[in-house]
Amino acid sequence: MSWKEAAEPVLSRMPVVERPAGHVPFKRKLTWTAGILIVYFFLTNINPFGLAVGQGSDFFGQFRSVLAGSSGSLLQVGIGPIVTASIVLQLLGGANLLGLDTENDPRDQVLYQGLQKLLVVIVTALTAAPMVFTGSFLPADDAVGSALGIGTFGVQMLIFAQIFVGGVLILFMDEIVSKWGVGSGVGLFIIASVSQQIVGGFFSFSALGASGFFANWYGVIFGDVPVSMSPFTAEGLQNLLFDPGNILALFTTVFIFGIVVYAESVRVEIPLSHARVKGARGRFPVKLIYASVLPMILVRALQANIQFLGQLLSSQWTGMPGWLGTYTDAGQPISGLFYYLNPIQARTQWMWFLGELEAASIEPWMIGIRLAVDLTFMIVGGAIFAIFWVETTGMGPEATAKQIQNSGMQIPGFRRNPQVVEKVMERYIPQVTVIGGALVGLLAVMANLLGTIGQVSGTGLLLAVSITYKLYEEIAEEQLMEMHPMMRQMFGNE
Repeated sequence: MSWKEAAEPVLSRMPVVERPAGHVPFKRKLTWTAGILIVYFFLTNINPFGLAVGQGSDFFGQFRSVLAGSSGSLLQVGIGPIVTASIVLQLLGGANLLGLDTENDPRDQVLYQGLQKLLVVIVTALTAAPMVFTGSFLPADDAVGSALGIGTFGVQMLIFAQIFVGGVLILFMDEIVSKWGVGSGVGLFIIASVSQQIVGGFFSFSALGASGFFANWYGVIFGDVPVSMSPFTAEGLQNLLFDPGNILALFTTVFIFGIVVYAESVRVEIPLSHARVKGARGRFPVKLIYASVLPMILVRALQANIQFLGQLLSSQWTGMPGWLGTYTDAGQPISGLFYYLNPIQARTQWMWFLGELEAASIEPWMIGIRLAVDLTFMIVGGAIFAIFWVETTGMGPEATAKQIQNSGMQIPGFRRNPQVVEKVMERYIPQVTVIGGALVGLLAVMANLLGTIGQVSGTGLLLAVSITYKLYEEIAEEQLMEMHPMMRQMFGNE
């Protein structure tokens, strides 16, 4: 008996959001999307019952803009389990270990979707359990345990159940948006998370010294923040570029916005003509960022899981060898293997010449090794995961050639044959995929080094801009299809 026959009774019965039977009007799609977004914001502002609020640490803080969710909320794990499950399935599928034909066999498609859901459920439990039961990340409120008569362990079980349900909810929220809304739920949650940070970074006003960009400059101009902003002195230049001026962060944010929008517009356009409709022509765009920036989620999620393992070992293993890592009281590695594998997220982690390093024991050569590892991880990992993404999402040369063939289109001057079209696509897609993946990885590291408004991670900012751009394109396409129903039939969207 194969594994598919053994697992089919379970995988085929996994809960699923039904696809719409017919065309979903554009306004209804927007309604579903907006409704899920409201539910997302609602869940990120609810603390689990029994949690000792304000006493735990958020290790995923540096990855929070990528993994979405919110620390100390029902969506503590965010989209992390979905991304981790996707990594596992992409690796297994890329090595052809699953033996599933998800393109042509409906039975295998059901098994694949069921397997993905099962993995997400398992990873959600494995991620939430150490956060709750170690007491380091989500500590239980002993007063609640005493009042209910269930003790600390009982409160921990209660918190775990709530976090687990939140992780499962975000899975189905993503599925609702993908099938009934516009775009994808994962992308929508990332945009929401990053937008909150950016808006706060610009407009927040606080008496605790954590004000936003405009509040800081208001204080500087009107004398409430008495600091020098002269670019001709070392102190003034530092204040101008970093806190409280944050000019460098503003420049980096605007630059990333501009370069991603520009890169999205750079493309190789392959001309197409309709085989049956005379005069009907089109173009197939192979964008510079062909695989989008979504593979970066997979790279950062892998790094987040590695760091989560390191901090878990540090908090539970009192005799952990120094070569694995040495941690500060705040839970940040300052030496050892986990230090070099930890991506640089802020200037205080590499600008030793400003004297703001996290620990005095960190030497410039250690920072150099860490930066080289981070660049290699992001550039090489970005290219590799981009290739996996293209092949597993039906964007490769073979799948693209079949899509063009099924739509009735062909490349002028070539025979109307999938193999011929595939050879043409092989001239562009693999090379552009690797270049785009490496470029996105480089931009993400650069943004982290220089800093951004709202302390958004470079990867999070890249994701938000790219996903928003693609969402704009999809909305424009939906509106076009709504105005011209015949186009839905021509391109198979009916």
